[in-house]
Amino acid sequence: MKVTFKSSHFTDYLKPSQIVFNLKAKDKIQAIEELLDVLVKQKLIKNEKLILTRIIDRERLESTALGHNVAFPHARVDTEGNLAVAVGKSAKGIDFDSIDDKKVHLIILIVWDHSLPGLFNHLFAGLAQFLRKPGFRQRIFGAKNKSELRKALSEVELQLPQEDRIISRASLLKKLQDIEIKKKKVKKAQRKPLEEQANLIRHELDEALVDRFDRLMKRYGFAVAEVDIGACQGCNINVATGMRSAIEGSNDIYICENCGKFLIASKNKEK
Repeated sequence: MKVTFKSSHFTDYLKPSQIVFNLKAKDKIQAIEELLDVLVKQKLIKNEKLILTRIIDRERLESTALGHNVAFPHARVDTEGNLAVAVGKSAKGIDFDSIDDKKVHLIILIVWDHSLPGLFNHLFAGLAQFLRKPGFRQRIFGAKNKSELRKALSEVELQLPQEDRIISRASLLKKLQDIEIKKKKVKKAQRKPLEEQANLIRHELDEALVDRFDRLMKRYGFAVAEVDIGACQGCNINVATGMRSAIEGSNDIYICENCGKFLIASKNKEK
């Protein structure tokens, strides 16, 4: 029986038994294994080895440590309609190849089912929104026990995407485009590792998102366009001011109202 999720807070998926307040792990893989063991004991997942492999492959593709001393290792696999969440806190910190080179002190591991498209993105968006608030981070890292940590996380509400916005990792979709373009230029013998990387990204993204991506690639040869000097570089039409401001400094994906391509911030502006 598939589970329908109607709750609107992060802790609706997080029982106290799914929190490890003092992680024993000393490195990234040990931490992931420790949290997966918790989900196995709670009978929330099966195939622990398969899920571990999937998560490690994802980490090698791109670290899920996104700054603020927090990491979001995750995998999308068959969980019989369930969403499985485990949270671990490390006092000493764990090297997670974070974008800000800081050690991770809070690890939020999420395993979700193919039948729940977009749910991880909603959770991720809600968590990211709260992590930008210094007061929220202070409550998380200042928690003295499991109850205080869960109480702080209970503040996180799910954020549903707007119609003109798809909440997903822009860098992943752009990387998928780069891989697909590169596949056409290399010899057949060199395509296998590229196909493996592409499949890993496709497996993580929602089916509707990937379908739109493939249709755009087939029609135009590319699906992701940068916004530079206020204009979509896919059609050279100016982007609405509000959307332009939202795209800058964001890793979310927006859609051009004119040509329908996915929009990301210009690399020139990021520099």
